[in-house]
Amino acid sequence: MQMFQIKKVTLTHRKDLRTILEDFSLVLNDGDRVVMIGEEGNGKSSLMKWIVNPAMVEDYIEAEGEKADGGEVLGYLPQELSEEDKKKSVYEFFCESAHFAEQTPKEMASLAKRFGVEKEFCYRDQKMQTLSGGERVKAQMMRILMGRPTVLLLDEPSNDIDIETLEVMERLINSWKGAVLFISHDETLIEHTANRVVHFEQIRRKTKCRHTVANMPYRQYVEERLHNFEKQEQMAITDRKEKEIREAKYRRLLQQVEHAQGAVSRQAPSVGKNLKDKMHSVKAMGKRFERLDEQMTEMPEQEEAIFFKLGDKESTIPAGKWVLQYAADQLKSVDGSRVLAENIELKIRGAEKIAIVGTNGCGKTTLLSILAKELLAREDIRAEYMTQDYEKLLDMDETPVDYLDTSGDKEERTRIRTYLGALKYTADEMEHPIRELSGGQKAKVLLLKLSMSGANVLILDEPTRNFSPLSGSVIRKMLKDFPGAVISVSHDRKYLEEVCDKVYRLTPEGLHEDVG
Repeated sequence: MQMFQIKKVTLTHRKDLRTILEDFSLVLNDGDRVVMIGEEGNGKSSLMKWIVNPAMVEDYIEAEGEKADGGEVLGYLPQELSEEDKKKSVYEFFCESAHFAEQTPKEMASLAKRFGVEKEFCYRDQKMQTLSGGERVKAQMMRILMGRPTVLLLDEPSNDIDIETLEVMERLINSWKGAVLFISHDETLIEHTANRVVHFEQIRRKTKCRHTVANMPYRQYVEERLHNFEKQEQMAITDRKEKEIREAKYRRLLQQVEHAQGAVSRQAPSVGKNLKDKMHSVKAMGKRFERLDEQMTEMPEQEEAIFFKLGDKESTIPAGKWVLQYAADQLKSVDGSRVLAENIELKIRGAEKIAIVGTNGCGKTTLLSILAKELLAREDIRAEYMTQDYEKLLDMDETPVDYLDTSGDKEERTRIRTYLGALKYTADEMEHPIRELSGGQKAKVLLLKLSMSGANVLILDEPTRNFSPLSGSVIRKMLKDFPGAVISVSHDRKYLEEVCDKVYRLTPEGLHEDVG
């Protein structure tokens, strides 16, 4: 691979003139597996789009900088499939690639096997938008690989794919001979693959951007970063204590000399001269202390973690209450043409946290929507449903404040702004149309809606899919501490381990609890 590099890139939001990335440079070499991390809205996806084609961001981003791709072939996986592509059939989607017709039957069979789909997958008449989220990612990755790229640019490759395909993605990234630059919120995927970390931050209430390029694996970076912050903070505290001691000493000596000068008699010129010399020495000491103050260790600055609480006492569900007792002979596909599973049974009592897992296309989201319909109609519980497709729930033209405001009351709008501030929104972002927000920022709006609703049962389809790995632990703790019940679909391995009391696998034969 020839050297692929980007030089001195600065990205500024056109609307609020906020710089989200400044003077950023990066060189990619063969074998580099570089993960870009940072909170939602910090410019990761915008930078990746700019690398692919600056025209993709010119509507909302003012960009400066240059890139030297060395003739590399870029393979780009966007975070979301375009509306135009969603309306195509699977076959039409593949035909858009000039490389599709060049594939031999053996190559097609190998690709299908690699991603766990049938050989005829590429020839389906089914619309792309009707595929499961994971199947869409598989289709995109298969089409990308047909073009034989040398550099992979992957924006959330872990979104919506099942655990088995996540492991395929891990093997693909780790075995890639060229460079991989990717964005992911899946901590396990990052830990298993990345050998370099690029961290984007917005500090000082999002008034200053900062980036770090670390040539080390993710877990090592997180641990060293925490250690360095703690060390710097301790040094800064020690320096400030020493400063207090110096200042107290200086004030005491200064007051002593000033008092002595005030009391000395004019008839004692020699004493006055000694005091004048002493005052000169004290002032010199003060100047020396000022120079020491300038060398003090600064308190470390880091992007503040989001603060959020989900639910209150009213969201508590009694331990013995049946939240769900569901049974069905068959689970059919949305269009009713296929039987996905039989003999479905699921019982949930009290504040249980459960997740449903399974292969892509097995019907998890379909089952969750059926459960949601039943639970939302109940009057003895207060259920809220967060789908995988945020656009079904959000009015994309509204601002976050307008969307969350149900009364128009001034106090409620103030409270909403306070909550959004705790979720890292700037005042400007609160006034942006929701369509201009990142996926993670949209997810935060929906989580805030859940919190304000007073729900005691949450139905969540991939709840952690758009949160940064640094926010992930906060989101997981928030859901674990929720006093009500949580029914979810997820492939996030840390979420399954840390939040869920039970994990059920959906198979053609029904739901079966995963043990161990």
